[in-house]
Amino acid sequence: MLSVKQFSFNHFQTNCYVLWDEDTKECFIIDPTAETSGEEQRLALFIDQNGLKVTRILLTHAHIDHIAGLKWACEKYHLPVTTHTDSNKLIRQSAAYADIMGFAANDLSGLEYNYVNGGDKLTIGAESVECRYVPGHCPGSICYVTVFPQMVFTGDALFRGSIGRTDLPGGDHDLLMDKIRAELLPLHDDTVVLPGHGDCSTIGDEKNWNPFL
Repeated sequence: MLSVKQFSFNHFQTNCYVLWDEDTKECFIIDPTAETSGEEQRLALFIDQNGLKVTRILLTHAHIDHIAGLKWACEKYHLPVTTHTDSNKLIRQSAAYADIMGFAANDLSGLEYNYVNGGDKLTIGAESVECRYVPGHCPGSICYVTVFPQMVFTGDALFRGSIGRTDLPGGDHDLLMDKIRAELLPLHDDTVVLPGHGDCSTIGDEKNWNPFL
């Protein structure tokens, strides 16, 4: 059985999730968004106090607000970043985006990578996490689906009552809509949607009430 803790970090209020297996205490950090040392300490303290062992650092995508704490997390837990290969360009450009968006620029040139694609499954304890490729908000966007319980971490692809913006470089509205319909809406209606910003929802509620869908 998997459990999840949501944090909201940085001046964009970007969600960071800790997903863990209750039996083995293995955990994933999904989008290390911590911007300040205080936020880093909050995340690390939660992991320590619950006896969790970080085994992966996952990105839903590589926009600067979602990777503000990436260098810190990879160095602290001695892990590569798990992402889609199409995220590389955004990571390389992170210093430029950091300056525009008001974030501190970190040197990410020394990161190690573990690449995933749609259909891949990642083991966490006795459970697995399925990767679904949902570009359109930006290249390299991956959503992560769990079964026990039914959850989907959607990054900035799908929000409660909205979808990701597509007016940034690499955005494609039609592609995003196609991928949401193909990869996310077929999930069970009770699947909890855990987005990159804002509150959670369910796939059923988004089918019924999201004006974009």
